Amino acid sequence: VFFKLKRNADALVDYDKALSIKPDFAEAWLGRGHVFVDLKRFNEAFAAYDKAFTINPDLNYLEGARLHAKMQLCDWSDYDAESEHLILSIRSGKLNTAPFTLLAIPSSSADQLQCAKLWVADKCPPSRKSIWQGEHYRHDRIRVAYVSADFREHPVSFLLAGMFESHDKSRFDITAISLGSDDNTEMRQRLKESVGHFIDVKAHSDDQIADIVKSSEADILVDLMGFTAESRTGIFARCAAPIQVNYLGYPGTMGANYIDYVIADSILIPASHQNSYTEKIVYLPNSYQGNDTKRNISKKIFTRAECGLPDSGFVFCCFNNSYKILPSVFDRWMRILLEVPGGVLWLLEDNATAVINLKREAELRGISAERLVFAKRMSLPDHLARHRLADLFLDTLPYNAHTTASDALWAGLPVLTQIGEAFAGRVAASLLSAIGLPELIIETSEEYVQLAIDLAKHPEKLAAIKHKLAENRLTAPLFDTKLFTKHIESAYTAMYEQHRRGDKPKAFAVEPIS
Repeated sequence: VFFKLKRNADALVDYDKALSIKPDFAEAWLGRGHVFVDLKRFNEAFAAYDKAFTINPDLNYLEGARLHAKMQLCDWSDYDAESEHLILSIRSGKLNTAPFTLLAIPSSSADQLQCAKLWVADKCPPSRKSIWQGEHYRHDRIRVAYVSADFREHPVSFLLAGMFESHDKSRFDITAISLGSDDNTEMRQRLKESVGHFIDVKAHSDDQIADIVKSSEADILVDLMGFTAESRTGIFARCAAPIQVNYLGYPGTMGANYIDYVIADSILIPASHQNSYTEKIVYLPNSYQGNDTKRNISKKIFTRAECGLPDSGFVFCCFNNSYKILPSVFDRWMRILLEVPGGVLWLLEDNATAVINLKREAELRGISAERLVFAKRMSLPDHLARHRLADLFLDTLPYNAHTTASDALWAGLPVLTQIGEAFAGRVAASLLSAIGLPELIIETSEEYVQLAIDLAKHPEKLAAIKHKLAENRLTAPLFDTKLFTKHIESAYTAMYEQHRRGDKPKAFAVEPIS
C-alpha cells in the first residue's frame, strides 16, 4: 500500500521489517525490488530480485522484473539464455513477466499478445458487470476523455500538447482524466488550459474513476498508458464508456477484450499482424504519432568540450534508455566504430553501473572505452539543442527510439533505424516515412552497419540527407500538428458513427486529408 501511495521510504521500512522476521520471504524481496526500480536504484533492485529468484524462481512476475533490472544496468551475463527462457515460459502460459518488459526483448507480436492476455486475466480481468449499460448518449459534440498519469513533464505530453490545443472544440468536448501527480510545471498548466475539463483523480479508486467517466457520459475513452508505470487498466476493465481505445503510451496490444481499438498506422501494424491484436486496428495516414511543433529548442550553443566530445571526429549518438541497448545492437555499433577511426558514440548516462558495463563491453570488442561518451540528463530545450553536435542517431532494436527519435528529427538530426517485427520495433520507420526519409529505414543488420559507415565516410551523402530533413521538417506530415489532429478526429468520428449504427468495432483506415 505504501508503494502504491508513492511512500517509498515507508514501503522499504516495512519490507525490511518483514525480511527481518522471515529472511526467505520471496514476495518481500520482490516488492523491495519494485521500490528500488521506482527510485531508479537499479543495482539494489536487481540484488533484491535476484535474492527472490534464488528462493522462488517461479514467483509470479519475478523472472521478467529481474531480467529488466539487469537490462537497465546493461548487465548481459547469460542474456540470450535468460531472454529465451522468459519467452518460452510465456508461451507455456506462465505468469513470469509484465507485458512492458517483453517489448525490449526479441519477441514476436504473437508472444506479446500471449503475455498481455495472461497479465489482463490475472491483474485486470473484465468486470462481471459493465458500468456502461448500452445507453445512447445525445450530445451536440463527441465527448472524448483521455486517461493518463503523464499530464506533466513527460514524453507523452511533449508529443500531444499540440493535439489537445488543436482539437476542434466545436465538434469535440475534450476531457483529461489525470491519474498522476501535479508537477506544477508550465506543461501541466498548458494541458489544463487546452482541454474543456481537467479532472484530477489521483486519489480515487478505479471504481470511483469509472463512475466519474460514466457520469460524464464520455463517448470515447482513450488510454494513453497501456501497461506503463502508474497505469490504471482496471478503469477500462469496468467498461465505463461505449468506445475504449489504446493509443500512444503503450506500443503493442493490451490483449483485453474491453479495449475496442488501437490507433496505429500501416507501418506499425501490417495487415498480416492484425491477428496478434485483440483490438481492431485504426490506421492513420502518415504516422500514428502526434507531435507538438511548439517544442522549444534552446538557443544555447553547446561546445563539444562541455559535452565531453572530442574536438574532431564523427559523432554517432543514441539517447535511448539503457534497457533498449542489447548485445546484438551494441555489436553493430562497435563494428561501425571499428570502421570509422576517430568516431565516437554518444549515449545517455542512465546509471553509473550501465556506464561501467558498456565501457567494459566496448573494450571486449576492441574499442577503447574513451570512444563512448555519456550525456547527463538536462532540460528538454537544452537536450534538443545539444543534438546539433551529433552527426547521426543510431537506433535500437527490438525497441526503437519513439519520442527520442522525433526529438532527434525535430532537432535536425537524421535517425538510422532497422525495422523490426513487432510494433515497438517499427516506430522509427513510421516517423522516418512520415518525414520523407525512407532511405534511412533498413531491413537487415548488415545493411544498417554498412549505411552508418558509408554516411560517416562520405560527408556529402550525409549533408544531402540533413538538407532534405531540414527542407521536410516543417512541410512533411510528421510535424504537422493540425493535420494530425484532423486525422485522429476523423478516426474518432468513424468509431462514433459505427457505434451509433449499432455496428461492432471493426478495423478501418482514415482517408488522408490534403
